Amino acid sequence: MNLRLEDFARFGIHLGLEQIKFLLDQLGNPHHRVPIIHVAGTNGKGSVCAFLRSVLTLCGYRTGCYTSPHLVSWRERITIDGQWISEADLTTGLAEVTAKIDPQSPPTQFEVITAIAWWHFARQQVDIAVIETGLGGRLDATNVCDSPLATIITSISRDHWQRLGDSLGAIAREKAGIIKPGSPLIVGPLPPEADSVIQERAAALGAPLYRAKPDPPLTLSLQGQHQQINGAIARCALEKLTAKGWRISTTQIMAGLRQARWPGRLQFITYQQRPLLLDGAHNVAAAMALREFVEPTPSPHHWIIGILSTKDAIGILHALLKPGDYLYAVPIPDHATTDPQYLVAHAPPKVHAHPYPSLLSALAALPQETPSPPILCGSLYLIGDALNTLIPNESSQ
Repeated sequence: MNLRLEDFARFGIHLGLEQIKFLLDQLGNPHHRVPIIHVAGTNGKGSVCAFLRSVLTLCGYRTGCYTSPHLVSWRERITIDGQWISEADLTTGLAEVTAKIDPQSPPTQFEVITAIAWWHFARQQVDIAVIETGLGGRLDATNVCDSPLATIITSISRDHWQRLGDSLGAIAREKAGIIKPGSPLIVGPLPPEADSVIQERAAALGAPLYRAKPDPPLTLSLQGQHQQINGAIARCALEKLTAKGWRISTTQIMAGLRQARWPGRLQFITYQQRPLLLDGAHNVAAAMALREFVEPTPSPHHWIIGILSTKDAIGILHALLKPGDYLYAVPIPDHATTDPQYLVAHAPPKVHAHPYPSLLSALAALPQETPSPPILCGSLYLIGDALNTLIPNESSQ
């Protein structure tokens, strides 16, 4: 199955809606039969989706959820009530979608898996689906619904600037593309340059804008202070559904927020009887949130870091590493990776930095004891490789 989906990787990334709309039309427009909450943002999208999925499932709604990227399996991108799509359904969905492809204009990998998600959710007659954008919003393959129940923009910072624009205003314009006439828009704290763009677009479309605030503080299953705003965003969106007549109580919201799971984000695992902390931290804002989380723990910290070549590697390193820390720089298998030698050369001053050819060789180089659990971060693809390699039996369904 992975090989068949991987076949579409050669068609790269293409931002645009023509292909996905053609595919969905050929499939009978399954997205028209699925009420959705559409979630965009630089960071926090997946966590908000996890919170929403948890609460809606707890409330008894048959809840689809589509997220990306995956950590260990394509199947985890498409879930119903927290359960991955089965191998059989994924195989059937892929066959259905590939049968509709125009060979003269092949879709991208993301367009194929997105079409499978819509097909699966409609076929399984979900009550609601939580849909995470892949990249940006305006031209993202998920942006095909005219009347979402709500739209969410979690945060805006500089990431994917090669495709979305080099300014916060330009990035905000792309993410504002998911805002729809009359649909409530929930936002987290945004930089002024981005906020003005979002406000203007919402006003132009008559979309009521709500600003989520974590007041009072929430009791959450996901760790890190930054999850407070993600939980508040989910709560605000769910309250808007309640106002539309959905049966969601405050008690259920609070219980669902306490039960949500989202692997690979501030996740502790045990490998060879030692704890490790795993987190994506794949851009500067996410790296700052991770540093804030580990700051109170004993130092120096030991960091195993791999970063994609398309990311701001120097910015991420400087957000994470402090004088006296240890850097174990590694490549990311099967992806365009920043050379570990480059990471070592650009580490902040007074950081003990060394390159390693693999994750396992870096783990082997760790001292027997460290003041705090070693931290593995820099890319969700690296985290996925770690979960597959270190705890394979715990990472799949």
